[in-house]
Amino acid sequence: MNDEHPEPSEELTSLRRSIDNIDAALIHLLAERFKFTQSVGRLKASTGLPASDPGREKVQIARLRALAEDARLDPAFAEKFLNFIVAEVIHHHEQIASTGTTEIQK
Repeated sequence: MNDEHPEPSEELTSLRRSIDNIDAALIHLLAERFKFTQSVGRLKASTGLPASDPGREKVQIARLRALAEDARLDPAFAEKFLNFIVAEVIHHHEQIASTGTTEIQK
């Protein structure tokens, strides 16, 4: 093996390890994000605010699309990703408003 050019299988393993680490970080970041959005859901429920805030969502989509462009990530993909997350957040907010809690699926 030449140290300057790793074997394809070693390089693939290294790349996959990096991907796995990023995936783990994403899961942890999403968990942190959902802790905050559940607090928002409890606050909304206690003050009678609706689960959805279309104005906020529109601003967030524009912000995320701009961030994606700056990061050279497809803005349409970033928007789909945020829409998926927002739909889950709204579902949680609706659950909190109707039951006072969210059930975590395991």
